[in-house]
Amino acid sequence: MIKFDQVHKRYPGNLGALQNITFEINAGELVFVTGPSGAGKSTLLKLITAIEPATHGTIIFENQNLSQVKSTSIPYIRRKFGLVFQDHKLLYDRNCFENIALPLEINGVEINDIRGRVRAALDKVGLLNREKSMPISLSGGEQQRLAIARAIACRPSILLADEPTGNLDKKYADEIMNLFYSFQELGVTVIIATHEMPIISKKHKQLYLQDGNLIKMTEQ
Repeated sequence: MIKFDQVHKRYPGNLGALQNITFEINAGELVFVTGPSGAGKSTLLKLITAIEPATHGTIIFENQNLSQVKSTSIPYIRRKFGLVFQDHKLLYDRNCFENIALPLEINGVEINDIRGRVRAALDKVGLLNREKSMPISLSGGEQQRLAIARAIACRPSILLADEPTGNLDKKYADEIMNLFYSFQELGVTVIIATHEMPIISKKHKQLYLQDGNLIKMTEQ
């Protein structure tokens, strides 16, 4: 599903973010991208989702070479991804239902379908009774669950999470991780970037980055 072949990423000023990265992720896998802060984890996620282009090397997603895809096609490719960020990126002037509905509206989903998708996503993360609540009234763990509901409402084939438990205590972190495991069991490919070693399951593939290099890869 996803293949990196000798991928490099450099930013302006000759700042190297990733060097010679090669790996494959198969459909339905759960993968941890690990390593210390500044190792290149977030950059790797941006390359996977075509938010950033590779400087050199080849990135294949669903048999498409991302460097050869027309820029007009990139938004359609990104619709296959659900993104979850550490800082949630919620809209605090909209309630929970509206936060999830907005991306669906932008993608042209029919209004009746939107209602069903939003409520199903809220139910999945245990927030169905909070659909009219404003995000500011939610706890940190609930805000992260709302962000996950927004990501899965678009029915992505791949769910990517960047430090999803970084600001949460162990109880909430465990709840969030159990959600990711449940999505993988349903066939969703899940990629989690984190430097928090306690949440990493040895049952799943790990890509360990350090200073922009892939130091180690462990299989399931």
